[in-house]
Amino acid sequence: MSLKTTYTKLIKTEAKRLGFLSCGVSKAEFLEEEAPRLEKWLNQNRHGEMRYMENHFDKRLDPTKLVEGSKSVISLLLNYHPSEEQNPNAYKISKYAYGTDYHFVIKGKLKSLLNFIQQDIGEVHGRAFVDSAPVLDKAWAAKSGLGWIGKHSNLLTQQVGSFYFIAELIVDLELDYDTPVTDHCGTCTACIDACPTEAIVEPYVVDGSKCISYFTIELKNEIPNEFQGKFDDWMFGCDVCQDVCPWNRFSKSHNEPLFNPNPELLSMTKKDWEEITEDVFKKVFKKSAVKRTKFSGLQRNINFLKST
Repeated sequence: MSLKTTYTKLIKTEAKRLGFLSCGVSKAEFLEEEAPRLEKWLNQNRHGEMRYMENHFDKRLDPTKLVEGSKSVISLLLNYHPSEEQNPNAYKISKYAYGTDYHFVIKGKLKSLLNFIQQDIGEVHGRAFVDSAPVLDKAWAAKSGLGWIGKHSNLLTQQVGSFYFIAELIVDLELDYDTPVTDHCGTCTACIDACPTEAIVEPYVVDGSKCISYFTIELKNEIPNEFQGKFDDWMFGCDVCQDVCPWNRFSKSHNEPLFNPNPELLSMTKKDWEEITEDVFKKVFKKSAVKRTKFSGLQRNINFLKST
């Protein structure tokens, strides 16, 4: 067995031990297929007010510009599918935001993995990324054989669907590279048909500026009136395209205690949300990603839902 193969096996075994769902590896090189796609998406203003998407165009497509001398992109998936969901008669938040902010949880696991690589393999330089840097997570995960990008533009796997986070370690270590899997969306258009705001403008293309997640999290101004009555009670994020996807029948509950929600979150009713105080907000979302929208942002979203 070559050293490359030995190292790859060691890394994948440790990733599993740390609780990652799966781990795939691809060669750190320019993402040739993604370049024109990203350029077109930006030129069509599909990113709305997410101006940061325009920054670091080259870095988004070339990992060697992020980590000097990098040779491999190690892609990792971490399941967040909950065992229990919110009161069905409440305003909804995306499942990924139920527990502790994933950035903290995954960063810790990635650091542990990098430390393991440095201790067991030797002097390896690398950086950890969790969707807060200019890295095209889904493209790398697909390239690494962890799934295919579905018509709703999320990564999909036959075994577990799509309710997971994607993260990367970009390292200057040569490893065995995985190969992409085939697309299994077939003729299904469930996600396109179900999107409340028609944000999936064509298969595999999402207009970010029409997505409920964009309006409830990224947009800092008032939500446009034309979308009134179209939010299906989502006040933070939206899971519709994932909920209707047939592959998510195979989703299993996560086993990460930090992703468990504050019990209060699950039992709150619409009335509770409408009357939420800043103190309750701070308690329920103490370490949650929902803090991104701030108390005032959540109130804006709830008022928008109330008025329809």
